[in-house]
Amino acid sequence: MKLKRIILTLSFLAFLSAVLGCWFYYVSLKGSALKDAHYQAEVRVAMISRHLSSFFSENVKPVKALSRMGDIQRALGLGTPVAISKANELLDNQQDALELEVAYLMDAKGVTIASSNRNKPESFVGEDFSFRPYFQASIGGQAATYLALGTASGKRGAYCSYPVYTDSRIEPAGVVVLKVSIELIERERLTGVNETVFVTDPSGLIFISNKKEFLYTLLRQSSQESVEKIKASKQFGAGPWGWSGYREAGEHLLEDRTGRRYLVNSSPIAGFVGWRVIHLRDMAEISRQISAPLLRISTLVMGMLTICIGGLVLVLYGMASVEIKRRKIAEDALKESEKRYRMIYHNTPAMLHSIDPEGRLINVSDYWLEWTGYTRAEVIGKKLTDFFTDASRHYAETHVFPEFFKAGASRNTPYQFVRKSGEIIDILTSGFGMRDGSGRVERSIAVSVDVTERNKVRIDLEKAKEKLDHYSRKLEGLVRKRTGEITSIFEHTPAVIYIKKSDGTYRLVNSYFETLFDVRADDVIGRVDSDFLPPRVADQFVKNDRRVLREKKACQVKEWIPGDGMELTWLSTKFPFYDEDGSVTGICSVSIDVTELQRTQDTLRNLSGSIMASQERERASIARELHDQLGQVLTVLRMDSVWLNKRYAGSDEKAAERASSMCGLIDKTIQDVRGMAYRLRPAMLDDLGLVAALDALTADFEKRTGITCVYDHSGEYEEREGISTAIYRIVQEAMTNIARHSGADRVNVVLTVSHKELRVCISDNGCGFEPDSSPDHGFGLVGMAERAALAGGTLEIQSDPGSGTTVQCIISFQALQG
Repeated sequence: MKLKRIILTLSFLAFLSAVLGCWFYYVSLKGSALKDAHYQAEVRVAMISRHLSSFFSENVKPVKALSRMGDIQRALGLGTPVAISKANELLDNQQDALELEVAYLMDAKGVTIASSNRNKPESFVGEDFSFRPYFQASIGGQAATYLALGTASGKRGAYCSYPVYTDSRIEPAGVVVLKVSIELIERERLTGVNETVFVTDPSGLIFISNKKEFLYTLLRQSSQESVEKIKASKQFGAGPWGWSGYREAGEHLLEDRTGRRYLVNSSPIAGFVGWRVIHLRDMAEISRQISAPLLRISTLVMGMLTICIGGLVLVLYGMASVEIKRRKIAEDALKESEKRYRMIYHNTPAMLHSIDPEGRLINVSDYWLEWTGYTRAEVIGKKLTDFFTDASRHYAETHVFPEFFKAGASRNTPYQFVRKSGEIIDILTSGFGMRDGSGRVERSIAVSVDVTERNKVRIDLEKAKEKLDHYSRKLEGLVRKRTGEITSIFEHTPAVIYIKKSDGTYRLVNSYFETLFDVRADDVIGRVDSDFLPPRVADQFVKNDRRVLREKKACQVKEWIPGDGMELTWLSTKFPFYDEDGSVTGICSVSIDVTELQRTQDTLRNLSGSIMASQERERASIARELHDQLGQVLTVLRMDSVWLNKRYAGSDEKAAERASSMCGLIDKTIQDVRGMAYRLRPAMLDDLGLVAALDALTADFEKRTGITCVYDHSGEYEEREGISTAIYRIVQEAMTNIARHSGADRVNVVLTVSHKELRVCISDNGCGFEPDSSPDHGFGLVGMAERAALAGGTLEIQSDPGSGTTVQCIISFQALQG
């Protein structure tokens, strides 16, 4: 009876679990669906925000291009009816091409002087719009985008404005404006179904919506002070601006006047501070979409589940009563037998396993798992041969296993097994088969022994014996050969070679050493430098040898040794010897005569310096000619053009306009001539010094190229003509390469001066290059390196494709003094 009660209880619990499972499934699915609806709303509002931002910024480039057109600039500069008429034609074309509501031009006071709606009733030509924020921003030199209600047309619009400059003015002469209709935005961008979309200003006023009844209402109740502030801005007409009826009802929830709730999401509009896109979706509609299909499915499932569970309970109840009694006795006996078998199987200190006729593992001992490194879940059901090497797998599957399942036994079969760690080991496996009633082997019991170390020792002993005999014969011949080769090189090389102990006493010198210093090797061995060398030579050798012993690494130095009636220059390579413990036991030196090479390098350096000095003088001469002669001629021409402009003003407007254009062209030519003279040889370098000249160079570079250039310097620099000119030309050449090849938008120039050295660094964020494989930059880099060397410094270039470039020049004052 107890068992029957348990079965009935379990059946009831199963039914209750099914009911609760369906309920929890419905609740969790509903919550998941609500989250999904919230996520979709977030995606939708973000997409609308991006579309609006993109739509509002579409006219930035056209209005910028329009501001640079000659007809627009002449309309502001001349103000004549002809010029304004041409500007009107251009504005008409712009309106038609871009499908604008209106395009117009304002002077510096905010008065409209030209417009594409000049012939319409809502024309505002002659009206003052200086109070508009977009005019104030653009007359200050900035582009602006502004959303507002037109004061003349009464239509909502997005205004895009840009300052207009004329050749004769540094400050903007006026502002050009393009206005696009907000209704076009609503038709193209706000067409979603079952949703309400608002676009609000910073105060919460609804200015754009797909529901017209909410336009010019406040999303949330606001104070009278906020309403007065909206009215004072003149951005949305004269009002009134009522309340939309929505109030907060929880996180991401709004409630209207009728108590209906809406899921709300919002997103800011890029480029419009405080403006937001508000997205509302009816919660009741969301719930209907979720619950209707779920309720239909749940009712059907619950009915069928109830019927199935009831029938199953009755069947199970009858079968269980009979079967449980019969099996309990057999299970008790089987459990006891299995317990004894498992204890023996797993506690035996041997690698035991069993496989079925398919070769799949059906059981392994704990010791087998410990030895191989696998877990039981990783091996049970897998083929035993999956853990063998390819050769062992082929041998087992084609020879051993077929014979084993016929004979029922195998002994000491060698395999190679792959542990989980990847280690390959050698094993010997023995096993016997367990047969079923028909005599067929249905499983095996096998034991494996690891013989890897035993095999390795045997093989290693055989190999070691063979190698020992071979090396013994080969080593003697190799020693004789290497000794002869080293001795031949040591005696016949055209270099001075010596070997010393760590205490500075000589161990070995070659024949060239004996010839150079007129000594015999036997008289040198065991002595120190000061015993037989001139004091200056001995001091050089001792100083450089101690450096190698101190730093424990090789180095190259120049040493000067008298010979043939003159002082010879030697390039010496010195390196230490180490013992088994890593301690320095001695030093070797190899010296090569580089006197002629040094003379040639000095001659070439002097020649290059002379050529560069001549170039600088020629540049200065050309710069003076451009500035003094051509500059004066252009100045006279400009005076004549100004006189002609005044002479014909009022009598011949076309001639006066032509003279004004000539004056502007001459001004540009004068600026170009001054720029060429400055780049050839800046007078500032001679008058104010390197720091000021680099400041002017970076400012001119930023102005000419549009690339942001940041210049920084620290330390006091005492002017040195050769160094100043070299540094200036290096920076100039580096920045020229940046403008031509790098594609960078930022350059940093840093000049650092200390009492030890001068350091200048030019870095950019451009495309970079491979310094060793860039023919386009080759001559410029060589020229910079040569200038740095002539000034007594070094040039370092660091660059990788895609990582920018850094050029650094370092000039050591101590080296120049030395």
